[in-house]
Amino acid sequence: MSTSRVANAPVVTIDGPSGAGKGAVSAGVARRLGWHVLDSGAVYRAVAAAALDRAIAADDESGLTALCEDLDLVFEAAPAGISVRLNGSPVDDRLRQEEVSVMSSKVASIPAVRSALLDFQRSYRRLPGLVADGRDMGTVVFPDASCKVFLDASVEERANRRYKQLKDKGENVNFLRLFRDLEARDRRDRERTVSPTVPAEDAFVIDSTSMTLKTVIENVLAVVRQRV
Repeated sequence: MSTSRVANAPVVTIDGPSGAGKGAVSAGVARRLGWHVLDSGAVYRAVAAAALDRAIAADDESGLTALCEDLDLVFEAAPAGISVRLNGSPVDDRLRQEEVSVMSSKVASIPAVRSALLDFQRSYRRLPGLVADGRDMGTVVFPDASCKVFLDASVEERANRRYKQLKDKGENVNFLRLFRDLEARDRRDRERTVSPTVPAEDAFVIDSTSMTLKTVIENVLAVVRQRV
């Protein structure tokens, strides 16, 4: 994609922990607004998948940053969330594999990788607007965003959602392992020194634990109408 961007294009950021439903909510909001969409988690998962395929270790900073220079990602709003194409081919299933998710959390904790991907993510800022989903969209990548949302849910609820998602795909999964993986990932994301997963000071926090997807989308759109 072109790396040109429009600095004054409005941005809605939707941050939060893994499994909070950011992808589906961002896709729904982007469809309703007619805006572009960015799944920053998929950017890191794409790096993680490529690293696994090329046997690059999670602590190999030079190898990982080199991968960041060769990404060709396209995002589209889809009924179940955000659909991703890498080098022209759909990679949604690959990027959602558990080994890729675990690797991406480790990769995302490396400052050099986050720095290498900063301009790449900002290049998606285009008119008529952008809905950006991630961990630090409102705090680091788009600190001047028109509207910032932090989407949260209990660890139990997020593990349940992930468990159901994987079971529906026919994968053999263990709930306790998913729960523990989420706890560990939350801890890494919160405690990393660069771009920790925390709400921006001006973010509107939504706890989606007991809310339907439709209700969360309507809540976000209400905030957007107030702030954009």
